[in-house]
Amino acid sequence: MAIQTRLVDYGSGGHTFEGMLAWDNTVSGPRPGVLVAHTIAGRSGHEEGRAQRLAQLGYVGFAMDVYGKGTQTMDVDRNRVMMDALREDRAELQARLLAGLACLRKQPEVDPAKTAAIGFCFGGLSVLDIARTGADIAGVVSLHGIFDPPGNTADNQISAKVLALHGWEDPLATPEQVVALADEMTAMGADWQIHAYGNTTHAFTNPAADDWEGGKKYDAAADRRSWTATQNFLAELFGN
Repeated sequence: MAIQTRLVDYGSGGHTFEGMLAWDNTVSGPRPGVLVAHTIAGRSGHEEGRAQRLAQLGYVGFAMDVYGKGTQTMDVDRNRVMMDALREDRAELQARLLAGLACLRKQPEVDPAKTAAIGFCFGGLSVLDIARTGADIAGVVSLHGIFDPPGNTADNQISAKVLALHGWEDPLATPEQVVALADEMTAMGADWQIHAYGNTTHAFTNPAADDWEGGKKYDAAADRRSWTATQNFLAELFGN
């Protein structure tokens, strides 16, 4: 096995974005492609690492970007401004997400008829929005995602299968919001699942998260269980 990576530029609405593609060059022929949508922090080593882990499983992973090429920063306040602007303009966020999906499908290593998306935190909201647009994508996985609906998709039908992996003590997605998501997914005709992990809060896949009182805490068991659930879901979609 030899995991390869390359940076790929793509555009939307006059903006340029940069994602990182990962694939196993010992695998011949096109294979399923999986978008990896980022947290508030933008495309980072976390998402790139997951893209490479997906490549090890026989997929093509694509750690995408919705902030813009050259915007990567460790400045939390600047990242929050960029995230909040897209949360307030979900149509723009959706356009950028669909541009990333289109870019993934154009890569020679990818079977364009077999795509999925996973996302973490803000990226969890992002992949749910991909599904909410009615996009032709096999499935999406939201990991400790944000659930508030975009307000512009209620009349759509979801064709993607949906999996939400959720920490029950997550202050950014309350039990009431979990039920609201279930109702929304049902109304939109989705094949949906929600897995909740007890005594688990936000950011449970991030080893750097260490603030239980603040609602963000890594949980090794939830991280392991959620990755197993993600693998099983992708295997169901693609038969890998």
